[in-house]
Amino acid sequence: MENQLGLVLKVFLLSAVLSLLIKYAAPSLAIPGTDTNALIMVLLPNIILAIALLWRFQLRQN
Repeated sequence: MENQLGLVLKVFLLSAVLSLLIKYAAPSLAIPGTDTNALIMVLLPNIILAIALLWRFQLRQN
């Protein structure tokens, strides 16, 4: 039970920090709103997750 509570608190804290970064730091970035940038922003999390899962799968095979 304590381990689950710790995990929930870590996820909540990480989410809060990320939210504050998006709210206060992101507007100062000058990223143009092009189709390419939108495509990168949409696909990048999926690609990162796929790479992480493939890496983990390969580690379990060995």
